Amino acid sequence: MRLVFAGTPETALPSLRALLDSPRHEVVAVVTRPDAHSGRGRKVHASPVAELAASAGIEVLRPAKAGDPEFLARLKAIAPDCCPVVAYGALLPQAALDIPKHGWINLHFSLLPAWRGAAPVQHAVLHGDEITGAATFQIVKELDAGPVYGVVTERILPADTSGELLARLAESGAGLLAATLDGVEDGELEARPQPAEGVSYAPKIEVADARVDWTAPAMRVDRLVRACSPAPGAWAEFRGERLKIGPIAPVPEGEEPVPGAGALAPGEIAAAKNTVLVGTATRPVRLGDVQPEGKRRMTAGEWARGVRLTPDDRLG
Repeated sequence: MRLVFAGTPETALPSLRALLDSPRHEVVAVVTRPDAHSGRGRKVHASPVAELAASAGIEVLRPAKAGDPEFLARLKAIAPDCCPVVAYGALLPQAALDIPKHGWINLHFSLLPAWRGAAPVQHAVLHGDEITGAATFQIVKELDAGPVYGVVTERILPADTSGELLARLAESGAGLLAATLDGVEDGELEARPQPAEGVSYAPKIEVADARVDWTAPAMRVDRLVRACSPAPGAWAEFRGERLKIGPIAPVPEGEEPVPGAGALAPGEIAAAKNTVLVGTATRPVRLGDVQPEGKRRMTAGEWARGVRLTPDDRLG
């Protein structure tokens, strides 16, 4: 099939590579978000998908909105059979959905109808799911509600961050997307409606949502930190400034790596040698790396020695 691939971040690259390597399909163009400012110098950079497409000699379309008349006209002229989508990052109007013969087929990183929305992997980690996965489905106007072609499952490991889990799903999902397109071309694969039960939503996690609440149980704190790693990054306030946190590890029951730390109040800090503990509503957690505002990432031990902790210091 003639394909126009829509995607933007690195997460989409395994799928684009799989389709570029497919002997059955031809990727004739990609659709991606416009070039954006990024990095320390805030320079303008093309998206990872745009860079890969350019290196492969493929046309890159960067509409400000997917409903722009110029974009729709170009898409009609290209006449794709199908438009596979992975983390494109913009809404698609009906005028765009109607152009390809087989519609737009999205690879979504959850087991639909669970975690529809922008941050399915983060919410799966945050809510303590044990199993997640990826699904391919036909895009419709309602958010992530279209009929499903296929799924793959993935176990969420106890120490998984969102970044680690998403990297695995991007690889396994690439195979699922390629197989879905093969089945659609052969006419052997039929999308099935999502069940009405079990619908949940995964809105984007903002910086304000990533602030650690030390009055929560240690398990909840751990899930938040892992869910927000690498982005937007969990944080707490220390001496009036933001301190990025991650990873952490709840201290096992009965273990006391710092004498007296078992009685730490929420947000209270205890340090000894290279171990830094913080109290929660249940048991303390051990800090891994931290990053003070405007400074480099460092171990919690380095940070504690540098700031010279006092008995009155708290993470808030």
